[in-house]
Amino acid sequence: MIIKKFQAKTEDEALELAKAELGDNVVVLNTKKDVKRKGFLGLFRAKLVEVTVAKEEEQEVNARMEADDLKGAIASVNKIRTQAELGISPESMDKVDDMVSQKLDNIQSLLQERLDKESINKESIDDEVRKVSAPIRKAIEEKDESEEGSEDTGFLKLIYNVMVDNEVNENYANQLISDIEQSFDSEAKMEDILSHIYQKMILKFGKTECISPSTGKGAKVVFLIGPTGVGKTTTLAKIASRLAIIDGKKVAMITADTYRMQAASQLESYANIMHIPFHVVYEASEILEHYETYKNYDYILVDTAGHSHHNEEQRKAMMELVHALDDKAEKEVYLVLSATTKYRDLVSISEAYKEVADYRLIFTKLDETSTYGNLYNLRIQTGASLSYITCGQNVPDDIDVFCPQDTVRKLLSGESEE
Repeated sequence: MIIKKFQAKTEDEALELAKAELGDNVVVLNTKKDVKRKGFLGLFRAKLVEVTVAKEEEQEVNARMEADDLKGAIASVNKIRTQAELGISPESMDKVDDMVSQKLDNIQSLLQERLDKESINKESIDDEVRKVSAPIRKAIEEKDESEEGSEDTGFLKLIYNVMVDNEVNENYANQLISDIEQSFDSEAKMEDILSHIYQKMILKFGKTECISPSTGKGAKVVFLIGPTGVGKTTTLAKIASRLAIIDGKKVAMITADTYRMQAASQLESYANIMHIPFHVVYEASEILEHYETYKNYDYILVDTAGHSHHNEEQRKAMMELVHALDDKAEKEVYLVLSATTKYRDLVSISEAYKEVADYRLIFTKLDETSTYGNLYNLRIQTGASLSYITCGQNVPDDIDVFCPQDTVRKLLSGESEE
């Protein structure tokens, strides 16, 4: 990604200069007014407007397009294979797909309303399913009575295969199928079954929890922790840019990753572009000094060094850093994981980091996988709330708030794109 600054008398003129040099597909990262001209004579001349823009390079665009093509091909092959296994014709499958999409649209708003009203925990899931199912069943019963019921055995096998193909853990998939078999008889329609499993999975995901303002006077301190190579530094830059540039919050950035100087250099570059303070800390005790400096800010974002979850010494150092402000500041901790990591390794990593602190989950690299099952698996395994997902290297664009509805759609449809 190319990041460059352009100056002119007006914002429009600066943007035109950027487009003339980099092309039309530039993204404005920041606009700064009243910039002094360089040199001594600049003191006596009119000030300028400075626009910072980003441009995705051609190889990045090509790589993303190739990945999209590959994901589409994988989804098509999986769908054809499932049809062949179950003996379902393409015409029938298309009819099911249309019905599924319509049904999910009808119940999505109702589920979101309930999730917004109250937190869903493991003990209340079954009660919530019964409450949400009642109005949905009533609406289905009022539909055309001429619709034929489904053969539940074949349909349940289809649902199971799609979930497992999306790398939902077999135990969790079996639990969902077992629940359906206990809740419905052989005369149940496909849309009854699908509505139930859709609700069940969304309720298990629970409510998305993202970075929130401090409830006190001091800044909220946000730590990003996790293994090496998952994209913590880039994710921190994306979050910082959204908070500082889009939301207009006062943000400071700190890195404790002294193992990779290129990571600190990268984060410092982003900080300079966004005109926000940046510091490197070498000891856990240093973070208190920086907190005192920026405690009147809205957020202090802390990048940490990635390390093997098997390394006890590094884990203890991480704990000291994360807990250095326990008596001084409000904090939130986010475990950053790659969606491309094997489930067995994700379990091991998440268990090790439980010893560091309670955390929420951020999943990265969703653009590098065609399966979303690990998002569901880790939510069930850890009980931790999901917060953000990332799908590329572009700052600040390639980050989104986690949406349970969209993810469940993909898990049940077998496709990674809408």
